Amino acid sequence: MMKLMKKIRLHNKDFEVYLPAEKIRARLYELARRLNTELVNKDIVFLGILNGAFIFAADLVRLVDLPCAISFAKVASYQGDKSTGIVHELIGIVENLEGKCVVIIEDIIDTGLSMDHLVELLRKKNPSEIHIATLLFKEEAHIGKTRPDYTGFVIPNRFVVGYGLDFDGKGRNLEDIYILSAEAGPVD
Repeated sequence: MMKLMKKIRLHNKDFEVYLPAEKIRARLYELARRLNTELVNKDIVFLGILNGAFIFAADLVRLVDLPCAISFAKVASYQGDKSTGIVHELIGIVENLEGKCVVIIEDIIDTGLSMDHLVELLRKKNPSEIHIATLLFKEEAHIGKTRPDYTGFVIPNRFVVGYGLDFDGKGRNLEDIYILSAEAGPVD
């Protein structure tokens, strides 16, 4: 087991541990227990949103005991640490989702604009239902129409990295989630 690092530095900014790996793992078990109970007898397709949700999706789906498929899509509205509010569909969804129970797996939802766009795209594919599972939810920043059905953690509207989330490409590989140190100021 790796020793817990209390602070890290990425791109000349300081971050401190916010959610240690052990706490994340414990919450994943709780989310999987809910999914295993609530989605019984459904034709499930988990849809991981790249790039950030790849670790969360892999860890969560391995805990699900139900028959399911998994696919990935890539949508983005971020530049650096700020949401642009303009959604770009980067990789389309090619699976037949008609009549399926689609569970979107997202790393973080803040404004919710990307999620609104993705849900609209998915509705055109006629799934029987759409659910959203997110590891992190910045509720105070949320202005979108859709809200997550399954939330790992509600967090403040601060910049975070680790466990799949990055800062200009760095930090995705960290097992803990780090938050920008309060004294560091905003990310450029």
